[in-house]
Amino acid sequence: MSEHTDLREKLKDKKRIVVKVGTSSLTHPETGLLDLIKLEKLVRELTDLHNRGKEIILVSSGAIAVGRKTIGMKERPQKLSVKQACASIGQARLMMMYQKLFMEYNQVASQILMTKNTLVNGENRINARNTFDTLLEMGSIPVVNENDTISTYEIEFGDNDTLSAVVAALVQADLLILLSDIDGLFTDDPNRNPEAKFVEYVDHVDQHFEEMGRGTASDVGTGGMSTKLKAAKLATSAGADMVIANGADMGVIHRIVDGERIGTLFKANRTEDFYLIDYLDAPS
Repeated sequence: MSEHTDLREKLKDKKRIVVKVGTSSLTHPETGLLDLIKLEKLVRELTDLHNRGKEIILVSSGAIAVGRKTIGMKERPQKLSVKQACASIGQARLMMMYQKLFMEYNQVASQILMTKNTLVNGENRINARNTFDTLLEMGSIPVVNENDTISTYEIEFGDNDTLSAVVAALVQADLLILLSDIDGLFTDDPNRNPEAKFVEYVDHVDQHFEEMGRGTASDVGTGGMSTKLKAAKLATSAGADMVIANGADMGVIHRIVDGERIGTLFKANRTEDFYLIDYLDAPS
């Protein structure tokens, strides 16, 4: 049995799992409005994993997109104050939808909104970790997003790929699953280069892979492949395996956890002197 196959099998035993879902995976491409079928299936998948004894944390994008659609804004906002206003409206509506859907499966959900400030301060970081631990002990599924309403350039994560990796490191998760509008890592942008080859397994995120990911981005979300590789480096250094997969079908979540060869698997390579703040302050 190859190391890759063995690692896939071991995903079945992961206990604490962070799942990140991008805006493009939650909305209809034609209108930008919430895809309720996918949202419902996401909630069902996560609740079922929880019913299997897993501890689940969801990092969900979509607040700004939902907010601007709620007020009828056609273009993505550029001005910071408008983005923050849209985030305020959209986060409330998005969380209402999550609460409603999780309640249908008798699952308790909670909300955590974070900025870099939450983690840079040592006492805040410990409090955040304790809150996550307590919520998971209570059987809740925390729904996490960046606190776009109050964040500024200096204290923002910038994208939820990074935020999800930070959360995985903070709570010492076993597995991080990033769902987006791509199948995984390719040697080049497959939309521009038909010769691009799919990369199924990454043993170590080195400079070669970091350079490979530059130049691809979604026009709906904020994170391209470069941010996902940055997240992979952070999460794997903290001791978590990570999988990038396509969120077109939310059923991919349980299939990944069941060990199927879906998406790109990044092997955990815990750094002995890993310190989360070093990664937060590192240049992009």
